[in-house]
Amino acid sequence: MDMKEKAKSVLDKIANDTRIPICSFKLLKEKTSVFDSKAGGLGYVPHNVDVPKDHKNRQLQLLAQINCSDVELEDFPKSGILQFWILNNDICGADFDNNTNQDTFRIVYYSDIDKSVTSEEIENKSNPYVEDDYCFPVYGDYKLAFEKSNDSLSVLSDSNFYDGESLFVLEFNKMYPDEKIESIDDLDFDLDEVDDQIYDQNSGHKIGGYPYFTQFDPRSEGDSHDFLLFQLDSDYGDGEDKVLWGDSGICNFFINSEKLKALDFSDVIYNWDCC
Repeated sequence: MDMKEKAKSVLDKIANDTRIPICSFKLLKEKTSVFDSKAGGLGYVPHNVDVPKDHKNRQLQLLAQINCSDVELEDFPKSGILQFWILNNDICGADFDNNTNQDTFRIVYYSDIDKSVTSEEIENKSNPYVEDDYCFPVYGDYKLAFEKSNDSLSVLSDSNFYDGESLFVLEFNKMYPDEKIESIDDLDFDLDEVDDQIYDQNSGHKIGGYPYFTQFDPRSEGDSHDFLLFQLDSDYGDGEDKVLWGDSGICNFFINSEKLKALDFSDVIYNWDCC
């Protein structure tokens, strides 16, 4: 067995050992209602409730909403609607100095859904702020189609939570003690020669699992926001741009898993980055 084959066996073991359930999803160009899981479009807002605004009284715009009954994950709400609102400005409502400050973004959870609410009613109270038509990352109204899946840690994950490179070295030295390495740089090849998906292994649209970043993990070491609440990737090509974060970037929302179980969405990290 040559070194590439040995590296592949180590990657396979790590993939198996770190595998966890997720809900991945696709964006479908289908007609949606205000009660559907969707990206973009018109979000559910109950009677006598206003569309979220920031401290300057600028109305936020719906990035996405999840009808929680569509998602089959152990710690995720089983019912209700979970929403992600952002300001349509040049940084898509992010606060990079205080990424849990829910002012120009907002996480809203409705445990009960009032089916008497109409789209016309919501349209009449919707007037989202628009700084630039081309700043908002979702280009339309897309239904979310969920699928139960699994996710495994990429050894090249740029995260403060998971030291994938050290894990690879540890597992390699356990499996092949006569050919110990001190770092992946000791290999005379790049790991993408072994697995061509390794750099974007954790990308894509999903709830749960391991996050993907084009830059770096916004969480500091020891951060309590351990659950990937929602990841919306850039999604374009085949003649249709659905989602674009800057220059082919990605968006992540993180929450503490215990707060998720308690349906407490007051402390959530919102971050996006691009190449």
